[in-house]
Amino acid sequence: MSLDDVRAHLARAAILLDFDGTLAPIVPEPEDARPWPGVVEMLADLSERAALVAVISGRPEAFIRGVLDVHKLEVIGLYGLEGAPVLEAAIKADVHALAATEEGARVEDKGVSLSVHVRGTPDPDAAAARLRGPVAALADRYGLAAFEGKRVIELAPPGARKGGVVRQLIVRVEPAAAVYAGDDLEDREAYAALDDVTGPTCRIAVLGAETPEELRGAADVLVEGPPGLLEVLRTL
Repeated sequence: MSLDDVRAHLARAAILLDFDGTLAPIVPEPEDARPWPGVVEMLADLSERAALVAVISGRPEAFIRGVLDVHKLEVIGLYGLEGAPVLEAAIKADVHALAATEEGARVEDKGVSLSVHVRGTPDPDAAAARLRGPVAALADRYGLAAFEGKRVIELAPPGARKGGVVRQLIVRVEPAAAVYAGDDLEDREAYAALDDVTGPTCRIAVLGAETPEELRGAADVLVEGPPGLLEVLRTL
């Protein structure tokens, strides 16, 4: 469907958004990510007019709120795992040991999950290929889920993830329409969750150098990077 269909139901619509690569450009160091200029003002405006505006991110809620100072914005950090028990020290030690086998790889410890970033390695694709199997085996050993994003392999407890979070929000809010915007492979799960909305929906793919073709093919609307998404959402 189109944004025009959603716009007609905006007062009862849910606007659901990823953060990295969607509202903020991808940067070499995750802690340096900041929203594209104008995003905060756009979100503040939409939050006054839509039933729900939410950011669903793998980052902690505190980080997102620190860079998106929007009073009515809902933030679901760590893909719905905020408050879950932290991972055991043994798991963290094993993940750090794996990452140490790749020059330039580093581990981001989010407490309830771990991210192995390969963007800083000499050959990120080759590093990811070498780490993929060992990380998956480690996840199996500890009863965790392993999944990939852009230049990152994550381990987390099996649970909500993006699709599950979107479904929970839809059940709670019962929106008459919904938009979801993302830039990575896992955002397809959130796209699929929009099938639970009874009214019009729109799936937006935010394009960048690393956007997977599968996401492009599943989207209703394609935009070029965070600036493109900003301009589209301003039309709502």
